[in-house]
Amino acid sequence: MQVSEKFVEDLVANIVNESKIKNKEFSIPVGISNRHIHVTQQDLECLFGKGYELTVRKEVKQPGQFAANETVAIAGPKAFFPKVRILGPVRKYSQIEISRTDSYNLGIKAPVRKSRDLGNSETLTVIGPRGILVLKNKVICASRHIHMLPYQAESYGVEDGDMVDVETKGPKGIIFKNVLIRVSNASALEFHIDTDEANAAELKSSDLIRIIGLSR
Repeated sequence: MQVSEKFVEDLVANIVNESKIKNKEFSIPVGISNRHIHVTQQDLECLFGKGYELTVRKEVKQPGQFAANETVAIAGPKAFFPKVRILGPVRKYSQIEISRTDSYNLGIKAPVRKSRDLGNSETLTVIGPRGILVLKNKVICASRHIHMLPYQAESYGVEDGDMVDVETKGPKGIIFKNVLIRVSNASALEFHIDTDEANAAELKSSDLIRIIGLSR
């Protein structure tokens, strides 16, 4: 049987990519993100009143971040979702993160993007107890990603900005491709996916996944 050059090139590339990963254990916990919103102080005050401050409902795993008690409604051309939770603290930018199913139901086409990559994204109306905002080019389906500290990145054999493939366990175990590595000094090790992705693989928060190689 004759083997094509492309087959050999792909085989070699896969071996090289996989060999760069030092730790292939199922050791990275899953964090599942439901629809939520980040807001600036200015937008928070528009929605809740001048001088308003977020209050903590529950700390989340990422250091310094929390699920706030405060919620808003978001509205698109086809649907209206009440009680969408704000994640704190306030940020330098406002951003709504939804799933693909949410996007279809709302009647918009939110692109898959990493956080803050909002150019030519989607638009939704946000309704608070004291005001209404139209957030134009502020709506995305967040790209799946892994948060980690610098020493953890060294341990796994990855760098900030790498795209990797990860594997899940269980009867619906799958491989997620194009998972962004996000390394910072204010991180907790966690694989972030949305509810659609978690349901497809029957994953729960704190389930463990592993990195198997760099994406091609």
